[in-house]
Amino acid sequence: MTEHVRVENNNGILTLTLARPDKKNALTDAMYRKLADTIEAAESDPSVRVLLIRGEGDMFTAGNDVGEFAAVASGKSEGSRNVGRFIQSLARCTRPLVAAVQGRAVGVGTTMLLHCDLVVLAENTQLSTPFVSLALVPEAASSLLMPARIGYARAYEMFALGETVPAKSALEWGLANRVVPLERLDTEALALAQRLAKQPAGALIATKKLMRDGEALVAQMNAEGEQFAKRLRTAEAREAFTAFAERRPPDFTKVS
Repeated sequence: MTEHVRVENNNGILTLTLARPDKKNALTDAMYRKLADTIEAAESDPSVRVLLIRGEGDMFTAGNDVGEFAAVASGKSEGSRNVGRFIQSLARCTRPLVAAVQGRAVGVGTTMLLHCDLVVLAENTQLSTPFVSLALVPEAASSLLMPARIGYARAYEMFALGETVPAKSALEWGLANRVVPLERLDTEALALAQRLAKQPAGALIATKKLMRDGEALVAQMNAEGEQFAKRLRTAEAREAFTAFAERRPPDFTKVS
């Protein structure tokens, strides 16, 4: 299983499991490709009524594989468009999206939740979006969706300072629908997905289309992506990823 993404379709529920627990489910280009392919294909599959995203192990996801980011920052790789395909597939997805989240959800692990229609968090969940700390900018249209969801002040603190948000606060702020004990996470998320699967699919799709403008979100993603790509090749980004690899705090004051 080179993509480290497990896909199961049972009774109208398509479950996508991030299955790289030894690496904290850090997302590689191959994983993004598999996720994007699966979500895009679901749009034309009448057997799929709901999508459920979950992570294997003690963490939902550590976010993007930092090694792949570092390779782009150092000029060793041109990078890939599969992460862009993945987040755009979320924005364009017409089926209900349910997420089951435990442990840490870093970077895209948090921003993808803004595209999910029902989010269930385990009590030990911690959300974080440390893009600026890596000399980058927010992605997945989160620069638009996050302040709209939780207010500018909280969103800016999450982005600019990389502040971690515990499950209880995430629920209070409107980033989640439920917080449950860890041992009940999968059961609760599956129960919600099953309830959605029994609802009239056409009405769910029409309701989601009225509530979310997918193409507007994709336009925001494109604007973010342009800045993200530029930032990834800056001296600040090289310092951030070098410091990460050397297990030391970055020093941006000496970067011109």
